[in-house]
Amino acid sequence: MRARSATAVLAAAVGLGLVTGRFVLPAHSPAPSAPSTAPSTSLPGAGSALPKAATGPLTEQNLLAAAEFEAVGISQHIYVRDRVGDGTYANAACAGEKTLGETLGGPGAHFRGLVTTTQTDPTDPTLAVGSGGQVAREVAADALSQALAQNYTERLLLEEVPCQDEPAGHWVYGPTRTLDVAPGIAASWMGTYQGALNTAGAAPKDKEPCGGIAVLRSGTHYAFLQVNACLDTAAMTRIVRAAVVRL
Repeated sequence: MRARSATAVLAAAVGLGLVTGRFVLPAHSPAPSAPSTAPSTSLPGAGSALPKAATGPLTEQNLLAAAEFEAVGISQHIYVRDRVGDGTYANAACAGEKTLGETLGGPGAHFRGLVTTTQTDPTDPTLAVGSGGQVAREVAADALSQALAQNYTERLLLEEVPCQDEPAGHWVYGPTRTLDVAPGIAASWMGTYQGALNTAGAAPKDKEPCGGIAVLRSGTHYAFLQVNACLDTAAMTRIVRAAVVRL
């Protein structure tokens, strides 16, 4: 793990915190001043009514189900591990290892780990022992207002922006992709590209990602999703959409 300075980017977002993840990284480049973006995608339900933005308390029913990963080709059995409280979240490589409470404040969050092993961290059962067993991890909470949920997701996304610009040979995030599902329901995600594909200091335009991260918002609910499974653009889009609709 390593800490990352992102002062110039984060100051505009009201004292951001940071995240934890699956990578152990070398030193990397200074943060960019703005995110790289890809066109947004509007994805209404195929032949069905649009989902409604969340308004009530968040429960385990709002978290991503293992079946969604089975639908995109994960053949191993996926165990679901849940807990409620505070803790680190997502990828520490971009900004550090603060907990969600330290970053945003507010009440405890719901943590869900989707893993292919029964060996999990004794202090946090949502984390697999060994990165190979982690399919994904979602951290979600109720901000109690739509405005605050939007603010939180913007801040969480901004934390990851510096990792869209890395020295050649270093892993890197791709451009920010957005899904506008319905009024009050939206998600943004970035794919992960391994260092061998980074030849020019940014994600290649003609290659597929290998998993990635997403921030989700539905009404008053917000979430951070890290996908460790090596999913391409189509599979990531499907997973992110499923997660934000369920949220």
